[in-house]
Amino acid sequence: MNKFYNVLINTLIANVTTSFLWFALTFWVYLETKSVLATAIIGGSYMLFVAIFSLVFGTIVDHNKKKKVMLISSGITLVAYLIAGIIFLSFSKAQLTDWTSVAFWLFGMIILIGGVVENMRNIALSTTVTLLVPKEGRAKANGMVGAVQGVAFLVTSVFSGLSIGFLGMGWTLAIAITLTAIAFIHLLFVPIPEEKILHDPELGNKKIDIKGSIKAIRAVPGLMALIIFSTFNNLIGGVFMALMDPYGLTLFSVQIWGIVLGITSTGFIIGGAIIAKKGLGKNPLRTLLSANVGVGALGMLFTIREFWLLYVVGILLFMILMPFAEAAEQTIIQRVVPFKRQGRVFGFAQSIEAAAAPITAFLIGPIAQFGLIPYMNSPEGKATLGWLLGDGSARGIALVFLIAGFIGIIVAILAFRTKSYKYLSKSYIDS
Repeated sequence: MNKFYNVLINTLIANVTTSFLWFALTFWVYLETKSVLATAIIGGSYMLFVAIFSLVFGTIVDHNKKKKVMLISSGITLVAYLIAGIIFLSFSKAQLTDWTSVAFWLFGMIILIGGVVENMRNIALSTTVTLLVPKEGRAKANGMVGAVQGVAFLVTSVFSGLSIGFLGMGWTLAIAITLTAIAFIHLLFVPIPEEKILHDPELGNKKIDIKGSIKAIRAVPGLMALIIFSTFNNLIGGVFMALMDPYGLTLFSVQIWGIVLGITSTGFIIGGAIIAKKGLGKNPLRTLLSANVGVGALGMLFTIREFWLLYVVGILLFMILMPFAEAAEQTIIQRVVPFKRQGRVFGFAQSIEAAAAPITAFLIGPIAQFGLIPYMNSPEGKATLGWLLGDGSARGIALVFLIAGFIGIIVAILAFRTKSYKYLSKSYIDS
């Protein structure tokens, strides 16, 4: 477990690095462009790249020792951020802040690539839990991972807002480059004992093994249904990804919004700490679906009025619930899938699930920007739905959250009644 704790510390450093710059980029884009569409495209592109490359990442994880994979990931992220720094110094502020210019998208996409590659490290981390932690302790270990991610989220959300507000994008990028270099150097000295690579004979030299991934998933009754449900859940998550920051920045300045995210991100720590102490119960799948019912209810209610305290409390509760869903899926896969195939299964799941979010983000950005927001600000919209959503400048965004939350609740309740739920629950208990 001491070796696992060392990996967690390095994960904290790495997550602080990528989250800091990613949050800062999102804040900076919205403040400079005032465009929900631009932030939706940035967020959606991130998830699209994750979907495309996770299949490759999963195969790389199964082909190599886990520490090597983490070092490759950190090294590529460092190079990407250095290139972003060169781009920032090479173009004028007018070019970099014009979201119709090539410089704006080149700068954003290079930072995005640095963040996407971090997901290869996260897949390796999921298999490292299997490698270092006995099966009876993995649910709690996944809770610790969630708590560490919460700490990183807290630190970066606060300081990203303050950094953009007081220092600007240039110094923010310099800080991120420095932190990335520290994470890479620290990782060189983190021991991850792995005597040999457990090669899967069916893998061979394939760069992408979709067939093998599907075969491993289909070998466990109900596991494909879990991935499909998580994929649908990410459709709802795409709504939050596209609109949560724009809504928050209508209520707060960027500095205060960063602090709000820092405070509410203690929810990740609280949720992760509860899991680390209590586990996920006898059936993590039941825990996962229950958490999603709760998330849907919050989505319906936390923007029902344009009141900052309601929004803040809603985000806090949302972040408490998220580690339960994430840790439950991780724990189930770690239990029912052989270690030699876990990289591809985690990569396949991440790819399919991530593909859902950009669909929502790309759709909801234009719909909100050109449809629902103008409608809810019109006399007709206020007369029709004002009784439900109240008055305010962001009622169109609130309407999107309301619809998405309702759909999420219905789907989670229906999932409880499926045969796949019964099959996968039995597979987990039997194994």
